Amino acid sequence: MRTLCASTLIGEFFVIGFAGLVAMKDADLSSVTVWTVCGIAMFLCVALCGVITRPGGVAFGWALQIALIASGVFVPAMYFMGAVFALLWWASVHFGRKVDEAKARFAAQAGRPDAA
Repeated sequence: MRTLCASTLIGEFFVIGFAGLVAMKDADLSSVTVWTVCGIAMFLCVALCGVITRPGGVAFGWALQIALIASGVFVPAMYFMGAVFALLWWASVHFGRKVDEAKARFAAQAGRPDAA
């Protein structure tokens, strides 16, 4: 699960950066505000890659997906991109867990319970 979720989060990292560039064109937003918010969100994407398997990691990832969709208020294309990444997040968690279960099952069959 960790690899799939981390891949999704790294993709989001880049999308958030590009959304920041688009948001800079909005005269109502200061560049400091845009890059502070984008920088924090980008940092959270990278930090979440390291803690995704810990308790609450997936829930925090869902909160990040909701925030990404909500950013569509400032950059309308983010409604679509946020929805796409929310779908990718669901797929990463869902299929990642299935892969982890299969790995554990194969390791148990091979007599190596520590290989999971």
